Amino acid sequence: MPTNDSDIQIQARRILDAIAFIPFEQCQPLTRGFESIPARPGIYAIRHRTDGLLYIGKTKSLRGRFSGGHKAFLWAWLDKYSDEDIGIAVQTISHA
Repeated sequence: MPTNDSDIQIQARRILDAIAFIPFEQCQPLTRGFESIPARPGIYAIRHRTDGLLYIGKTKSLRGRFSGGHKAFLWAWLDKYSDEDIGIAVQTISHA
């Protein structure tokens, strides 16, 4: 557990680096119910198989963010991608 602002910044950088550079093959696939995504606070990244990182954010409920209709899925740039080419990387955190 971080004890000061410097520790929090170090922990945040580690999480962001880990999630931003996770290989596409390790991302969660898109599903209607997002059952494989935890219903916990966390940081998430939406990745494309070849185009890489598309979006990164944080939420109080990872599963709720997506099952409730995440705005990124409505954006025009996602319309051109096949759902098999989009994955979600998640990292749970103690609080958002």
